[in-house]
Amino acid sequence: MKVVLLIVYFAVLIGIGLYCRKHATDVNGFVLGGRSVGPWLTAFAYGTSYFSAVVFVGYAGQFGWKYGVATTWAGIGNAIIGSLLAWVVLGRRTRIMTQHLDSATMPQFFEKRFGSKSLKIGASVIIFIFLIPYTASLYNGLSRLFGMAFHIDYSVCIILMAVLTAIYVTAGGYMATAINDFIQGIIMLFGIIVVIAAVINSKGGLMVALDGLARVTDETVATTPGIFASFLGPDPLNLLFVVILTSLGTWGLPQMVQKFYAIKDEASIKKGTIISTIFALVVAGGCYFLGGFGRLFSDQLEFTPEGAIVGGYDSIIPTMLSGLSPILIALVVILVLSASMSTLSSLVIASSSTMTIDFLKDNFIKNMSEKKQVLFIRILVVVFIAISSILALIQYKSSVTFIAQLMGVSWGALAGSFLAPFMYALYSKKVTKAACWVSFLFSSILMILNIFFRPSFPAIMQSPINCGAIAMLAGLVIVPIVSLFTPKPDQTLVDDSFACYEKETVVAQKTALGD
Repeated sequence: MKVVLLIVYFAVLIGIGLYCRKHATDVNGFVLGGRSVGPWLTAFAYGTSYFSAVVFVGYAGQFGWKYGVATTWAGIGNAIIGSLLAWVVLGRRTRIMTQHLDSATMPQFFEKRFGSKSLKIGASVIIFIFLIPYTASLYNGLSRLFGMAFHIDYSVCIILMAVLTAIYVTAGGYMATAINDFIQGIIMLFGIIVVIAAVINSKGGLMVALDGLARVTDETVATTPGIFASFLGPDPLNLLFVVILTSLGTWGLPQMVQKFYAIKDEASIKKGTIISTIFALVVAGGCYFLGGFGRLFSDQLEFTPEGAIVGGYDSIIPTMLSGLSPILIALVVILVLSASMSTLSSLVIASSSTMTIDFLKDNFIKNMSEKKQVLFIRILVVVFIAISSILALIQYKSSVTFIAQLMGVSWGALAGSFLAPFMYALYSKKVTKAACWVSFLFSSILMILNIFFRPSFPAIMQSPINCGAIAMLAGLVIVPIVSLFTPKPDQTLVDDSFACYEKETVVAQKTALGD
């Protein structure tokens, strides 16, 4: 039954990829779906790109163990800050200005908004360095689940996921990804609700599970009775940094912001905002809530003599799920596979389009035709998926930890570099090219140093989570301050960029009152 479900699921994904080939004949169609993607597809594409196996297996297990049910705040933050406010603050303005500037990628936006080819190259390099290793981390959460459900080698899982994603992305581009994301999103919504109910019921129901969690003590974390079932948990400050990194980070991640480039119209933005927020609340909120009960399963976990969990935090969620029925385990595997494949497809489209349009086209292959650009993007999709698969296999087969460390800092580097320059550039005419560069360099260098010299950092910044959150917040201060003391942007260029907001649009009287 489990194998049949997987085969049907894979067949649907590939069929949609082949069906959407007609939408992927030029760059605009392949990368942005012709800027005609409706609210449901865009909202689900945003949500499924947001939440992957990293969240389901890694973050939910790790933070649930550390903070108890208070870790649910991370899911609530993802819904309110990472989805609702992101759509409200960035959605409309991103769609309007990127179309006006005819930019299909984030580096291309920086080039045209600031009249700087060097900014485009710099942004492209940052995306290439930090997105490619990030894709490798998407495979990590699947290893134990596949081993538990199918008793097959993790290498087979990596290759299978990579090949299937490559087929439907190269065939149908963004439109195929968006439609598949919609299907995968429905699986995620349904799956997380069913799994939470099953796991909580296995512990006697919600009230009994909360009571059991309140009785758990861990003097290495806190001595307060009932702390893991409390409102803010044992460590509110570090929990706040988790909320900031996982919520505010979406504002500066290229694969997330690019969803706003493709949205169809005003009505789609309004509907998409609501749909995306509800999706995040159910999926992220449910996932972190489930992880909060991890300590109830400590009797099923193995520990080293030093007290560390054998297999690390990634083993917590699979242990919680191991007692479910075979059909539910199959649902969980498809759920996590859906989350990972949807995020992987978004990442490789962002990486390959950036590398083709912003790096190869202008610097190495001049006058590249539309047809050649699409061909190169397709080739690079396959190349990037292959690289991420190889990195994942190396990490699995050896004791290499560098890759895993780089995954932890990728969100901080990417969002720290781009969040402030991108957001301010949509709203302010005073942002300078120098301010963008300072933000790029500050966050990238900070997170790279965090990999190699972590013990030398202040205690609160030794965690990549905290360091990444600080990089994002610092950018919001750095950009306006540096803009005050650096050469002003060309006024004609700025006025032209902002002219798109002044265009008059006729709307029905139900939307705006007449004179």
